[in-house]
Amino acid sequence: MSAFMIARITTRDPVKLKEYMSLTTRTAAQFGAELVGRGRAARTLNGAGDHESVVVARFPSLERLEAWYDSDAYRPLKALRDEAANMHMTAYALDG
Repeated sequence: MSAFMIARITTRDPVKLKEYMSLTTRTAAQFGAELVGRGRAARTLNGAGDHESVVVARFPSLERLEAWYDSDAYRPLKALRDEAANMHMTAYALDG
């Protein structure tokens, strides 16, 4: 069963965010991740519109997603992430 990581992002430092995204894409690929898409918030339909952009990545399983997030490859990028943006990341395991 596939799992998705959705990151809601508000940029603090665009240069650092670009670096973080590049490095993160490479580390996540090692765990089977595919970028589904990224884009800017166009319109808040319901609730708080508390971010300016989003990234969606698909992993082969929730276990692979969690292995990536906890990996030695990704761990050092967390500090860069926190300098680059306010980011809320959520893992979703889809039924069916």
